[in-house]
Amino acid sequence: MSKQLAAVLGTGQTHHTSKRLDVSMAGLCREAIDRAMADAGVDWPDIDAVVVGKAPDLFEGVMMPELHLADALGATGKPLLRVHTAGSVGGSTGNVAASLVQGGVHKRVLAVAFEKQSESNAMWALSIVPPFTMPVGAGAGGYFAPHVRSYIRRSGAPTHTGAMVAAKDRRNGSRNPYAHLKQPDITVDSVMSSQMLWDPIRYDETCPSSDGACAVVIGDEASATGRKAAWIHATAMRTEPTTFAGRDQVNPQAGKDAAAALWKQAGITDPLSEVDCAEIYVPFSWFEPMWLENLGFAAEGEGWKLTEAGETAIGGRIPVNPSGGVLSSNPIGASGLLRFAEAARQVTGDSGDNQVDGARVALGHAYGGGSQYFSMWVVGSNKPGA
Repeated sequence: MSKQLAAVLGTGQTHHTSKRLDVSMAGLCREAIDRAMADAGVDWPDIDAVVVGKAPDLFEGVMMPELHLADALGATGKPLLRVHTAGSVGGSTGNVAASLVQGGVHKRVLAVAFEKQSESNAMWALSIVPPFTMPVGAGAGGYFAPHVRSYIRRSGAPTHTGAMVAAKDRRNGSRNPYAHLKQPDITVDSVMSSQMLWDPIRYDETCPSSDGACAVVIGDEASATGRKAAWIHATAMRTEPTTFAGRDQVNPQAGKDAAAALWKQAGITDPLSEVDCAEIYVPFSWFEPMWLENLGFAAEGEGWKLTEAGETAIGGRIPVNPSGGVLSSNPIGASGLLRFAEAARQVTGDSGDNQVDGARVALGHAYGGGSQYFSMWVVGSNKPGA
C-alpha cells in the first residue's frame, strides 16, 4: 500500500505557566484536547486512536501515566499508544500519530503531549546514575553549556548572538496569548546583563519550567479535503547514542541525517529559500544558530550570521520561533508538539499576532536527550506535490 496523505485538522494548547494548581495532569491534557477537537470540528466518535507523549516518567515520578490518563484522553475502548523519546517526545508523538494515518491504519488520530513541571524535579531526575551510563550530574544547562562553548570556538560567533536570539524569541512570546513568559521590553543589553548560570549561558537565555499540554488532530485526505488544514509533507526521526568515540555534540550526525531525509521526502533542495518559517527546539538561545547549521539552513560555522543579520526574526529570510519557542514556554513533554502545532498554525494562517506573512511551508523540529533524539516535520498549506 502506498503512503496515504495526512493533514493536521486542528491544534490546541493550554496557557502555559509555572504552576497549574487548579488541574491534575488529566485536566491539563483535556484542556488542550478539547481545544484541538473544537478547532478540528470533530467529536469523540470521530477519533480512531490516541497517541500520548511525555518526557521521562521520573520527571514527575508517575510511572506509565498513560494508564491512568486513558479516560481523560478519550482512549477508553480505543488504541492508546505511549511515545517517549526524551525531550523530543512531543515531536515524535506527532510523527507517530501521522504515521498511523499515512499507513492507512486509522482515519483520524488524536496526539497529545504534556508536562506538569510544578509536580516534578527535572534536575533531580536528570542527575540519577543509571547503570552503565555516564551520569550528567548537572541538569540540562550544565550538560549543554560545553557544547555551546565549543560552537563559539569553532564558529567564531560573537558573544552577543545568544542574547539576540533570547530577546527575539521573548518578544515574539509576548505576543503569543498562550506563552508562559511575557517580556515585551527585553533587549540584547538586558539579556547580557542577566546572571551567568552556566558559562556562556545566562539566565535570560534559558527556557522556563512550565506546566502545559498540546494536542493535534491528524486526519486522512478525505477528512482534510475541502477545509483548512496543514498538509504533512514529510516526517523524520533519527537517534544516536549519547556518547561514542568521535561524537560531534555540536553538530550531531543524527540531526543531519534526519534533516537530509526530511528535505528529500518533502522535495526541498534549498531549505533557506523554500521554507517560510521554522519552529525549532531552542531551550537555550545558542541552539538557534547551532540547529540552523544542523538542519541545513546554513553552512557549518555560518548559522550565527543569519541570527546576526536579523534573518531569523519575523520578516527575515527564515523566521525562527515566531511563537516565542521553547525560550518562552517549556512544558518539556509538550514542547516538541508545540513546535509542530505552531508550524501547522502558520501555514493555515491561524497564528494571530505571530503570523508570518505568506507562510505556506513550515518546519517543526524537536530534539532531546544529550542532543541525540531528533524528530521533525514539514507542513504546507497545499497538498504534497500540488
